[in-house]
Amino acid sequence: MKKEAAKINKLESITDIHRTAGLPGPAHPMITLIDATELLDMCKVPVKYLLSFYKITLVTKMEGKFRYGQGHYDFDEGSMVFAAPNQILGEVETNSNTDGISLFIHPDFLHGHPLAGKIKQFGFFSYAANEALHLSEQEKITIESIFSIIRQELNSRIDDFSHEVIIAQIELLLSYAKRFYKRQFLTRQVISNNLLQQLEELLNQYFEDEKAITYGIPTVQYLADQINYTPNYLSDMLRSQTGLTAQQHIHQRLIERSKDLLSTTNLTINEVAYKLGFEYPQSFSRLFKARTKVSPAQFKSSFN
Repeated sequence: MKKEAAKINKLESITDIHRTAGLPGPAHPMITLIDATELLDMCKVPVKYLLSFYKITLVTKMEGKFRYGQGHYDFDEGSMVFAAPNQILGEVETNSNTDGISLFIHPDFLHGHPLAGKIKQFGFFSYAANEALHLSEQEKITIESIFSIIRQELNSRIDDFSHEVIIAQIELLLSYAKRFYKRQFLTRQVISNNLLQQLEELLNQYFEDEKAITYGIPTVQYLADQINYTPNYLSDMLRSQTGLTAQQHIHQRLIERSKDLLSTTNLTINEVAYKLGFEYPQSFSRLFKARTKVSPAQFKSSFN
């Protein structure tokens, strides 16, 4: 018998998540902190949740698994995951021996503050569960201290300064997360080196199999799918190691491949563009000249 697909439940307000979890109303209508133990009832039914707010979770202890897409991922103790509005959160399979905390922030809470725009620039809100941030003991203590300050503000009497103080703590939390992710990329040097080799092999195979003729220029999404990363995580990891994004690596390989074809074959400029997956030869010529400072025709003529 085919298993019934999990229902998707949309939560549009902070009050909605309190009501769904069977909790009293939130202290603030646009931001809340909820302990993992208070969310256990939501984990007992096969429901996925579409949130209309940001979610930042610190897992300090977990026995169970998190479902993301078609796979399951074990969480390490002391890890963090991030979700942005309109992302679907997978089912959680866990038990009472779980500890952690989640911060839920409605976008309206950030309106009128620079963070409203800045928060969209943090790529880790688009990372998958298997790309969680894994914290050292000291890093975990730092994050916990920020959550503690936010909790104190929410549990105290809300005054004219509360909003400003909480915003400052959220900014600090995101800045630390960005720093810790950078450390995570750097400390995974062997994985990163293997990643570069994987990408090189994938791109070489893509062109050798002439997939570009059928599917066009290889995309960041294609590369990310092949190695089970999200496009943002792939680009951020590459940027931390090489200074280039995944898109820039693709462009670099396109130029290298085009130089080989222009210098060693009798293919025309249009034929080279076609083999590389360009829909329009003009697009290929613009990219080539932008990267090499000469046109494809000038480059080709230098070998005649």
